Amino acid sequence: MKYYFTSSNSPGAINAKKKFIKKYGQTNAKKADFLIPIGGDGFLLKSLHDFSNLKKPFFGINYGSIGFLMNTIKNENINEIIKNSKKTEFKPLKMEAVNLSGKKFKSIAYNEVSLMRQTHLATKIEIKINKTTRIKELICDGILVSTSAGSTAYNLSAHGSILPLNSKLLALTPISAFRPRRWKGALLSENNSIEFKVIYSKKRPASVTADNNEYRNIKSVKIYSSKDKSCEVLFDSNHSMEDRILNEQFEY
Repeated sequence: MKYYFTSSNSPGAINAKKKFIKKYGQTNAKKADFLIPIGGDGFLLKSLHDFSNLKKPFFGINYGSIGFLMNTIKNENINEIIKNSKKTEFKPLKMEAVNLSGKKFKSIAYNEVSLMRQTHLATKIEIKINKTTRIKELICDGILVSTSAGSTAYNLSAHGSILPLNSKLLALTPISAFRPRRWKGALLSENNSIEFKVIYSKKRPASVTADNNEYRNIKSVKIYSSKDKSCEVLFDSNHSMEDRILNEQFEY
């Protein structure tokens, strides 16, 4: 097996990278059989963005603070773990946004796309699903659309639903909603397209973030699942992603 190891800037991740390269060797990313990001969840997401075009499987090793999407490796043999690992497809969201000047932005997100207020004023958002208006005016701090892989991240902190990886669903979750106060969000098929229109966008400016890419003074956003940017992420069969999602739902 040929590996390409890459690490975050933390001292622990850098030292681990050196040890893994010494033991397993290092191959150019294009020639590698597997890409091995070493760090936290954020670094795995960065690696997916950086190397998704190579169409190689990713096996993340946790040297971050939480590492929900990563594998914990101590003295185990990576060759054996990867050989028996479980494959999971990470299908990102595609985002298209327009700002107040009419400038267009495009980005992808493996976790979520979030629309947030920029000032002390709450934002007002019209929500359309497949071009049909579902909420005329949501008054809130923001709203997000999460993939199943990202549902345990910001989405969960905003009290959104945890989604099984094979559910083919998206979580639409309000952030500190004021009106309608009782609306808790929705679960949507990944085949749906979602549109946000920022009402009074000059007076109540909002920014949109797709994973780590942020764009400000936004007046409209369109979000839908990508059909051509999916990545294969591997998990230790003894600590599968499905098990982690189940455990997360029963912790209290």
